[in-house]
Amino acid sequence: MKDLWFKLDDKIRFLFVGGFNFLFSYFLYVVFCKLLGESAYQFALVLAWVLSSFVSYTTQKYLVFASRGNWIKEYLKCCTTWFFSYLINAFLLELLVQIMQLNVYLGQFIATFTAAVFTYVLFKTFAFKKK
Repeated sequence: MKDLWFKLDDKIRFLFVGGFNFLFSYFLYVVFCKLLGESAYQFALVLAWVLSSFVSYTTQKYLVFASRGNWIKEYLKCCTTWFFSYLINAFLLELLVQIMQLNVYLGQFIATFTAAVFTYVLFKTFAFKKK
């Protein structure tokens, strides 16, 4: 099974693993919006991103990029990537909710997909770059 998985192109693996990570992060976002109230959607986003980063790092490292690099160094690079990805996500979420008047759930759904493309590029070229 492992051989079959790693025969897939890393973009395909990223789609599968990223899909799982998206669902996990989105689930956390929805839970935090329900617990804190929809008006706290940006705070819910921060909480969801922080908590889901550990799962995302592990799945990206081992299931997408099959990295054998120093986990602390790679995790710090991932945090840098997530910081910029988070800024894109937060900006788009604000734009979609405040300007385009979408609800916080649909806005986050759309913003996440845009940020995911940026995240893949930075993971591939920076965080998990093979030497």
